Amino acid sequence: MHPVHGSVLTRDPDRAASLLRAGNLVAFPTETVYGLGADAYNANAVAAIYEAKSRPRDNPLIVHVATTRQLRRLASSIPPLARGLIEAFFPGPLTLILPRHPELPAVTTGGLDTVAVRMPAHSMARAFLAACDTPVAAPSANVSGRPTATTWQAVLDDLRGSIACLLRDDGQAAGMESTVVDCTRSRPVLLRPGVVGLETLRQVAPSIVARQPVSGEPARSPGMLYRHYAPHCQVRLVRKPGEAVPGAAAAFIGLEAVPKPTAFGAVRICADAEDYARALFRFFRRCDRLGISDIYCQTTDPTGIGRALMDRLIRASGHVRSATSAAVPQSQLAQQAES
Repeated sequence: MHPVHGSVLTRDPDRAASLLRAGNLVAFPTETVYGLGADAYNANAVAAIYEAKSRPRDNPLIVHVATTRQLRRLASSIPPLARGLIEAFFPGPLTLILPRHPELPAVTTGGLDTVAVRMPAHSMARAFLAACDTPVAAPSANVSGRPTATTWQAVLDDLRGSIACLLRDDGQAAGMESTVVDCTRSRPVLLRPGVVGLETLRQVAPSIVARQPVSGEPARSPGMLYRHYAPHCQVRLVRKPGEAVPGAAAAFIGLEAVPKPTAFGAVRICADAEDYARALFRFFRRCDRLGISDIYCQTTDPTGIGRALMDRLIRASGHVRSATSAAVPQSQLAQQAES
């Protein structure tokens, strides 16, 4: 354990938990991405999350629990359709939207009458949450709108000096955030694609539907705002590697080899969709460090984790049409991700 510019860098979950219980912000690893945690019942600490991330106050937070018993402190009720999902996927990379408990501070839920809850499967996260002995509100540990932090180094890049402690883990995370399902309606609704695919969810909840928020509707889940997950450089979506325009200030990431890879400033060819998901945000940050101006990202089949990939790519691109005439229109890509 040692301080990093005022922040404690440690591998000790108990040490990190003691700082959180004292009202501080603590970044911690999960099986998806790093979270920026505060006691969900400490309104001042939760408000500090929004300040550290420069996050809009109407963007709700996910509350992490160590046990299902803690759900009673967060939700006024657990609908029957949610119980099956909890039994099947907790602990794991699934977040459920439930009716908010009246004692939970409104700042934790972005002023909504619902709360987003999750129980991570990551062993260090579970030890940390158990030691906290309180539900922990934790969005991703990065500046709002920037690529999600999937490594402890990325957390420090964005939040150095804004957090009291960073619980460090060197393992490899999934790279995509949790799947978010709204369980407060007559049928479950997929609000944010993530590690748990829609096809897998339908094995437990056959009636689940996928839907994007209506324009102007309050965001009931994190990660539903545009432009989001974005590097400083421009993200451009292409179907085929040959559509990417080479150059020293250009980069490419995808599943197929790009022609003349040495003509690009950075290239990452992924083995499969899971590898693509793990690599995406780290590649975005690498391109920012290299001064890349355009990142060409190959689209993928929007099934399984590919649905989450397409969602993140479309949001990162800001619906900007590719520079190449052969590139797929962004409206069509959005329809693929939402179907």
